[in-house]
Amino acid sequence: MTVTLVPTLPTLSRPPAPARPDPLAVLGVPGEINLDHAASAPCARAAADAVAELLPWYASVHRGAGALSRRCTLAYERARQTVADFVGARPDDHVVFTRNTTDSVNLLARALPAGTTVVTFAGEHHANLLPWPRGSVRLPVPASPAEAVRALDAALRELRRVDASRSGAVADGRPGLPVLVAVTGASNVTGERWPVAELARVARRHDARILVDAAQLAPHAPVDLAALDVDYLALSGHKLYAPFGAGVLVGRGDWLDAAPPYLAGGGATSHVGAATHEVHWATGPARHEAGTPNLLGAVALAAVCTALAAADRDALHARERALLTRLRDGIAALPHVVELRTFAADAPRVGIVSFVVAGRDSAEVAAQLAGAHRIGVRDGLFCAHPLARRLLAEAATRSGRRDLPPTALRASLGLGTTAAEVDALLTALATLA
Repeated sequence: MTVTLVPTLPTLSRPPAPARPDPLAVLGVPGEINLDHAASAPCARAAADAVAELLPWYASVHRGAGALSRRCTLAYERARQTVADFVGARPDDHVVFTRNTTDSVNLLARALPAGTTVVTFAGEHHANLLPWPRGSVRLPVPASPAEAVRALDAALRELRRVDASRSGAVADGRPGLPVLVAVTGASNVTGERWPVAELARVARRHDARILVDAAQLAPHAPVDLAALDVDYLALSGHKLYAPFGAGVLVGRGDWLDAAPPYLAGGGATSHVGAATHEVHWATGPARHEAGTPNLLGAVALAAVCTALAAADRDALHARERALLTRLRDGIAALPHVVELRTFAADAPRVGIVSFVVAGRDSAEVAAQLAGAHRIGVRDGLFCAHPLARRLLAEAATRSGRRDLPPTALRASLGLGTTAAEVDALLTALATLA
């Protein structure tokens, strides 16, 4: 039998498609270790790409009929909807673009109805302490999340009792004077998470509204405004890997629509007449967004929101938790380094750790870490002076040391942080005894 051999032809295959860049990869400088995400997070690839794509089209927003202006207006309003979806806004909530969280809180402070009492804790960032009117109530720093809930319940009960005794309003069923609770979602000093859902339930029980400063929480964990039953939420793009100068205030529109515009000018009006005070102010977000808006900041923020919404947040959380445990365990093993904390050591937290090096000035340590080890951390009191000073005193008592400095250091983790970078910080701190 004759066998005919048929030559085997090589299999033709298409070259592999180039790997798509990770939208949550962050930009940085080779060799520099950035452990200061809590101050300003690095730029995510999604934000940089969104800005680069839009720049050739950059034009006016809400103020032009040309193709460029129409595209920019559409991009701006799509960004507003994307941010609304990302934070779980209700259909009738306003999403007002601002410069940052501080700007957002100041906007809400300006929009408070007359007679509103604001209740905060002394553990807040200055942005959630300083804008509020006189007569605000500042509760002591609680020792635990449960204590925070109890303290707020007691404070609101007393406020309503005093309100009723003065006017009889609560007693006869009429609503009392407005009350706003303003609380952080996660501390910018310790990273500890606050019991937002429980605090919101207490606020609702006493007919109060609640604002959450989510500047440090949103970069690390999903935030759902409707599910938490929160009235207002503020966050910053520059802490959410979109460093282009945008923030948002999201929340109920009635107080915002009844208040004078945060800024008076173009875009905030529906009609301006010939007479000096013949002005009809717009309703909705435009009322507080006078002037040319920060289009690139809004688009960058929305791009990161989209990328985070599509990501496996559980996997990101697990990775950050492992790095945070590595850092905290390493600090605990250094006898000359003391961590600052408000709650118990095992309290839920995001990737932020503040600490002191005994016998060493914190500013000098930060400078040495930067100069000798190319590691960037924050030093000082972190724009939360009442809390930081309290925690420094508590750390001295807990550790029994008399040589702790009057300011602290803070290392903050996030997207792009590696175990090698955490180890580099720990190794450097070990040399500073």
